[in-house]
Amino acid sequence: MALERPNDASRLEVAQLLARATTSALSSNTTSTVAPFATALNGVDQPMNNLFKVILWWSIGVLGMLILVIRIFQRWRAHVRHMTAMNLSGQQQRYFAINRTRWWWNFKKYVLYAPLGKKRHNREIRLSSALNMGTVPSRFHSIILGGFIFSNIGYMVALPYSREDHYSVIAALRGRSGVLAVINMIALVIFAGRNNPLIPLLQISFDTYNLLHRWIGRTVVLEAIVHTGCWTYVKHAAAGWSGIWEMIATDPFISWGTIGTIALVLIAVLSLSPVRHAFYETFLNVHIILAFFTILGTWTHCRIAKLPQLLYLKVILTLWMVERIARMARLAWYNYSLHGKRWTKATIEALPRDACRVTLHLPRKVNIKPGSHAYLRFSTLNIWESHPFSIAWVQHRSSNPSLPFNKMDSISSMGSEKQVQSKAKDTVTDISFVIHAQTGLTKRLFDKANAYRPGALTLTAAFEGPYGGDHSLDSYGHVVLFAGSSGITHQIPYIQHLVKGCNEKSVATRKIVLVWIVRDSEHLEWVRPWMNQILEMQGRRECLLIKLFVTRPKNPREIISPSNTVQMFPGRPNIKLIMQNEVKEQVGAMCVTVCGPGGLADNVRDAVRDVQEDGVVDFIEESFTW
Repeated sequence: MALERPNDASRLEVAQLLARATTSALSSNTTSTVAPFATALNGVDQPMNNLFKVILWWSIGVLGMLILVIRIFQRWRAHVRHMTAMNLSGQQQRYFAINRTRWWWNFKKYVLYAPLGKKRHNREIRLSSALNMGTVPSRFHSIILGGFIFSNIGYMVALPYSREDHYSVIAALRGRSGVLAVINMIALVIFAGRNNPLIPLLQISFDTYNLLHRWIGRTVVLEAIVHTGCWTYVKHAAAGWSGIWEMIATDPFISWGTIGTIALVLIAVLSLSPVRHAFYETFLNVHIILAFFTILGTWTHCRIAKLPQLLYLKVILTLWMVERIARMARLAWYNYSLHGKRWTKATIEALPRDACRVTLHLPRKVNIKPGSHAYLRFSTLNIWESHPFSIAWVQHRSSNPSLPFNKMDSISSMGSEKQVQSKAKDTVTDISFVIHAQTGLTKRLFDKANAYRPGALTLTAAFEGPYGGDHSLDSYGHVVLFAGSSGITHQIPYIQHLVKGCNEKSVATRKIVLVWIVRDSEHLEWVRPWMNQILEMQGRRECLLIKLFVTRPKNPREIISPSNTVQMFPGRPNIKLIMQNEVKEQVGAMCVTVCGPGGLADNVRDAVRDVQEDGVVDFIEESFTW
């Protein structure tokens, strides 16, 4: 029997069935080839990841070692200059005032001390009276940051593009960005710590490490977003958005990775300068909480999949916990004494022009170097908040009111070792600060103290420090100190130390010039007790010159210089003219330091750069950018 030939309708139906079967097979095959690249180490180029990890570590390590070698050489040279010049007169130190190498002063002028652009560095970029965009990195900082950021971008994009499956290339990018993010988190945690051992070792200020911390953090956030985005792209191709949300909700490996990424992104958003400055106290607390969830999320993410980066997470967690424990140990050691069971108390006195003189009465003796600062906490004013302030004055005294400190000195000099130990236990330290009210904690502190006028407010407080004080000025024959407003507190300990050392011939310094700029003469009351003691020091007239500039005097005729060594002027100083005159009369090597508003610091920096070819002039800037 002959077979019936199929009609057109049946042929069309068969074709449709074949097309559906082919599409289904291709879809199944595509899914099966894509899905593996969204999981585990499939497609990840581990040998190249390890290579770039080593390169990144070595680049940071070599930079650190180079800075260390330079610092060791500078310390050795300063020590030799100190030992040589401390018994020489000012005229005999002329050798140390002359530049010996052209390249070094050129490097300081055009790279080390140079702002990124023409002049602005530490003066804030303000959006309004309440918001600002932070500061601009210096030229030297920009070179380091640019090298770090662009090298990380280069490491991420160095991928195996020769692979035929582009999902495999995306998987390699996922692995590369994840490894770099974890590796960079080690430096991120180290640079964030107040107890960072690299600060005294390399003599790099915490302010600089804070700048590096912020930019490394932004790089880590970028790498975490790329890492998560690569997984999302491949997973979407394999299972669609429904598959992505299902994995986030049900798979702990993906869930904890997502938590870590979200925490990092939130840190980046809240760390934007306008947000950070507008809600700084809240930002600090939220920042710590989010950092904890970032570490926890990344740790669990790596632990579940048994990824090799788990070891680095252990290092990160250890560093983070050690830094927190070190802070707690400092708080306990300096603020509580078993001998007498004493805790730190603070006496707070309101001063003119919205400032407070805060004196912390520590329960033990603490030796503090000039140029140090500390973080303060006050009960009843949110004990969790801590802010850095320059230490203005340090005084040791007896904890026994019936035995004056000077009498104890005479007893211990003639007594036995037990008496010396007893004296040490009975000696306590008072540390004073001047805190100018701005917003937040400082405003609340002033308002609370102002309510107790003319008396003083007493609170339980906590002292965390001392930090800083890593720059010694003892080897310089000529020191010029600029201070703006409450920045005088950073300079007073240097003045006291150098005047005493000059009189005892234990430092090379023979000329000290203080330039203090204030808005009106009432600001002078902030430090009057300490300045009076300095003015009464032996040999002060021979080495110390004070220039006070009152920018907005109530009556310019009232601005009268008390003496030739304490001069007062109305208006703002001509910083460049002052620097040019000091260089003309330079005594040995010169160091110029500044502590004050960003605009003043930028003007001093600019003036110091202009005189680099005229003599040996070093520059130190004390700032607390946040």
